[in-house]
Amino acid sequence: MKNLLILLLIAISIFSCTKQKYPENVNLVLEKAGKNKAELEKVLNNYKNPKDSLKLQAAYFLIGNMGNKHSFVSFVLVDSADNVLPFDVLEYENYSKLLDAWDTLESKYGPIHFKRDKFIKDYETITADYLIKNIDLAFEAWARPWAEYLDFNQFCEYILPYRGSNEPLEEWRSYFLKEDAWLIDSMNGSTDPVKACTYLNNDIHSWFHFDERYYEHPTDQGLSEVLKTKKGRCEDMTNLAIYAMRSWGVPVMSDYTPYWANTGNNHAWNAVLDSKGKTIIFMGGEANPYDYHLRAVKAKVYRKTYASQPDCIAEIKKDWVKLPPYLNSNTQVDVTSEYVPVSDVKMRLTKTKPDSTEFAYICVFNSGEWKAINWSLISDSLDVNFKDMGRGIAYLPAYYKNDEIIPAGEQFILTTSGEIEFLKPDTTNTKEIEISVTTKRSSGLTTDDIAQANLEAKKKYELFYWDYGWKTLANKPAENGVLRFDNIPKNSLLWMVKENSRKEERIFTIGNSGEQIWW
Repeated sequence: MKNLLILLLIAISIFSCTKQKYPENVNLVLEKAGKNKAELEKVLNNYKNPKDSLKLQAAYFLIGNMGNKHSFVSFVLVDSADNVLPFDVLEYENYSKLLDAWDTLESKYGPIHFKRDKFIKDYETITADYLIKNIDLAFEAWARPWAEYLDFNQFCEYILPYRGSNEPLEEWRSYFLKEDAWLIDSMNGSTDPVKACTYLNNDIHSWFHFDERYYEHPTDQGLSEVLKTKKGRCEDMTNLAIYAMRSWGVPVMSDYTPYWANTGNNHAWNAVLDSKGKTIIFMGGEANPYDYHLRAVKAKVYRKTYASQPDCIAEIKKDWVKLPPYLNSNTQVDVTSEYVPVSDVKMRLTKTKPDSTEFAYICVFNSGEWKAINWSLISDSLDVNFKDMGRGIAYLPAYYKNDEIIPAGEQFILTTSGEIEFLKPDTTNTKEIEISVTTKRSSGLTTDDIAQANLEAKKKYELFYWDYGWKTLANKPAENGVLRFDNIPKNSLLWMVKENSRKEERIFTIGNSGEQIWW
């Protein structure tokens, strides 16, 4: 009997030790936190009273999804040999002069890029006081009359998070509660979150301005830096709107396209959730809901989330698999269908996949390169399915290996009706064409502006066609702003680039009447 009792006590002890005290994802973060585990547990213990059960669930949400949250605190500009080069983007008078200086460095040192050489993980540094204050103020914000319609899941994503992206970690709720205390009187009893969003956005617009130089700034700014510079790029603008509006219970989010489909660069913007659950886009510090329009063509739109998303490729892939930029995040959801008509692209790849390759990618042409914007698993027969792709766009299926895009099949157009039209150049059937313009990204208010560019007399232009790579058709100077070419393969995708340009010229096909059709 005594032995049986001992065995029973041992069993109870083992069960107690292995029993999950917190949700699994919370326990995983606590295990990683090291010395900072005590700070995170202080937060959980702070809400152990039954009356704080919802706040405890909020703490679980923040800590359980904290595993990939961090701030970048140190960047250096390096060449291909990792030699550090001195460079401060804000030293230059404007963006054009900054790019000229960048080109000068590249002509001397070869390709250069910013290298992130230090970052701070939230779960190793965040304090209990910071998290508790964030949670308490977020719940006060949820109690605002224009936020009461939010369910708990919406609250967790659009009000509760303590950061917007990878900016330095700062406490911003108290600042905006003090600075924008006038909002309560201005709302005059209204419960419309879009109205509150507009009031707050007008205030941001009064002191913050977009600055192109921040395209090359190596990190998103924190609140202190934004208040000092009063300038920034679109990511800074979306974060600033998040700070101000979530502080006051206005449910806002940040949506973005990794790459425009008909011009260079990318873009991020905001959306507000109205009382009927509809998202209405705006641009933090620039344009209000109902007044903001995205002019460029969207192949993919993703919404940033705080919670990890199990269906992301970053969650599915093996640890050693390296992903293309923007697809390596596990905190985003695909919302393309909220913005444009979409189609699933089902096709069979024509090029043998590299060894140990599980994924294929679909790319748009952006700033002189094919860039991955979505992914698909590859079947044994090389079939792929790229889901919810924007229509009326030129695409390329590809593999990704050694940081390079490798064509995996024929380039094609996804028509506005959702049909796939492959562009396979017919070198036995050619035609003559005349070209007088190219297209390029212009320096507009944001990153979604496009302008035509006429050919410059006596400047050399190189004309390419695509056949699993760019192949030169001709290279000659323009005469009187016009260039004529013969022997152009029918059914081909073309690209004409001015000498020493930054490769912002757009790809095009030739219509039945000889006109350029831009993609």
